[in-house]
Amino acid sequence: MLSSIGNILVILVLTLSFLIIYNASLDIKFSSQSIKKNIYKLSLFQTTFTVLSFFTLIIGFVISDFSLINVYENSHTAKPFFYKVAGTWGNHEGSLLLWVNILVIFSYLFLVFNHIHDKKFRLYTLIVQNILILGFLFFLLLNSNPFNSIYPIPLEGLGLNPILQDPALAIHPPLLYVGFVGCSIFFSAAMASLLSGYGGKIFAQSIKTWVKISWCFQTLGIIVGSIWAYYELGWGGFWFWDPVENASLLPWFAITALMHSLIVLEKRNTLYSWVIILCLLTFILSVTGTFLVRSGILNSVHTFASDPSRGIYILLFLSLMIFSSLIIFFTKYKKETYNFNLKSRETFILVNNWFMAFFLLTVLIGMLYPIFLDVLTNVKISVGPPFFNIVIIPLVVPFLFFMAIGPKFGWVKSRNKFFYKFFFLILGAVIINILIFYFFGKYSFLSNLIFIAAIFLILQSCIDVKKIINNKNKFELPRVISHLGFGLLVFFIGVNYQFSLEEDFNLKVGEIKKINNYEVNFQDIKIKDNKNYKAVIGIFKLTNFKNNLVQYLEPEIRIYSNPETLTYEAAIKTKITSDLYLTMSNVSRSDYYNIKFQNKPFMICIWISALMISLGGFVQLTLKKNED
Repeated sequence: MLSSIGNILVILVLTLSFLIIYNASLDIKFSSQSIKKNIYKLSLFQTTFTVLSFFTLIIGFVISDFSLINVYENSHTAKPFFYKVAGTWGNHEGSLLLWVNILVIFSYLFLVFNHIHDKKFRLYTLIVQNILILGFLFFLLLNSNPFNSIYPIPLEGLGLNPILQDPALAIHPPLLYVGFVGCSIFFSAAMASLLSGYGGKIFAQSIKTWVKISWCFQTLGIIVGSIWAYYELGWGGFWFWDPVENASLLPWFAITALMHSLIVLEKRNTLYSWVIILCLLTFILSVTGTFLVRSGILNSVHTFASDPSRGIYILLFLSLMIFSSLIIFFTKYKKETYNFNLKSRETFILVNNWFMAFFLLTVLIGMLYPIFLDVLTNVKISVGPPFFNIVIIPLVVPFLFFMAIGPKFGWVKSRNKFFYKFFFLILGAVIINILIFYFFGKYSFLSNLIFIAAIFLILQSCIDVKKIINNKNKFELPRVISHLGFGLLVFFIGVNYQFSLEEDFNLKVGEIKKINNYEVNFQDIKIKDNKNYKAVIGIFKLTNFKNNLVQYLEPEIRIYSNPETLTYEAAIKTKITSDLYLTMSNVSRSDYYNIKFQNKPFMICIWISALMISLGGFVQLTLKKNED
């Protein structure tokens, strides 16, 4: 029943996409200023049927309709209601249907809310967006149909991957998909701008809200995924430079550069070519990340739905998309000349773009180099934190200074003299860094520079906050919040990296391990039955001799039966100043357990700082206009 309903709805959406492309193409030929009402109706029906198809799949998971192969493979009657719903997008087929939903919803919203803009531009955007929708709908129907049925109907399902049974990971895909798939609308708009000649300031105004929405959700999605990996995967880090983590970072670099370039295009009517390229690049990188993850090319603990046949389709679609967009760009592109004064804000934004391009290229090389090396020489290597730290971190120092200095300059040319103010701020940052060095101990020369640059950005942002409060200039607030958040993020990551304590050892019940000022006492083990798993819980007494504080940590080994899986759950005691982090895993054929103990300074401050970056974008969305 649900299989038939779902397939009918998907086929209706497919048919409506063809009708929208056909009617929009006809309407472009007419000289009237308004778009025909039937196109609005077709787009509304398309959105309605797409959303209904997704709710049909959700119902299948909620009622455990195992006649659907997708439900059978990814759910179980014993699963809690929350994870039954989350299971809808916790698999390849369901997530692809969610992808199509976001494509269609953004298409309709762009058509409705951009009504003040040129008709031809909006119709071309609609056509390109529906070509993308058709591409993913064919992918869904031919290779990844969530409504395929199975007979005879199984009495029970196989269950959801236990690693996915977590609140953070349940909300992580929808957030990330809104961010990544939302990029499609300004990809389509960029193509439409080239085809219709609708460029400059008005083009920037037409897409800036959509860019901000995508950037906010990308940022928030990446943060939630990072928090999940921290407490769920047991390595205790905020970022592991894992290939799938890197795949999510690539479009973020591009969209961050795009967001800043749009400011210049709107204010100065220049950097149009940068904006177009970054619009195209952001969505292309989003699809590239999907290809790398879904094809099985990347090996990662984050990869849950890899299949080479799917990868081939996405690669073909991606290649066609890149080839078509490049042809249109070079056919319609008109050369721009930049004549920026060095003491102008647009110069600093251009510098910001080059930094982002460098970071993007570095991460891309780090991702793809092992793949190409494996294919060409059959030599397997991994590129991890050492490579990225060596290449990226030194450039973070000037990048932080430019972030602090750039917004102080005016458009076209700045006549104000700020440098003596910057001197005192740098002096303050150096003094604070010396105090950190004095109280916490020795660290490297590069770490000193990073701390100084981060503190400089923090101090400048705090001064800006004071000015905003005094002048009631709310339009600068989003930028200041995000920049302050970034400065704090780099600072706390630096502190965390320099002063973390980590120790791996084996213990059995009753034994004690001393580590610096800490004593880890493995007191007992208890067994606990939950609805969908059993847990082996370790009872650890942790004593800090420095302040005579005693705490109890209870890490778990969880045994899931559907499917049969072991997971290791960290026990974390969080304070403002540090996290105490403990994991345990069984050592086979012995009474010993492998214990990982970590003291991670200012972890909660890292998450708050990262959330501040995203918060700045959401605050920006609430403002009606920008101030020069």
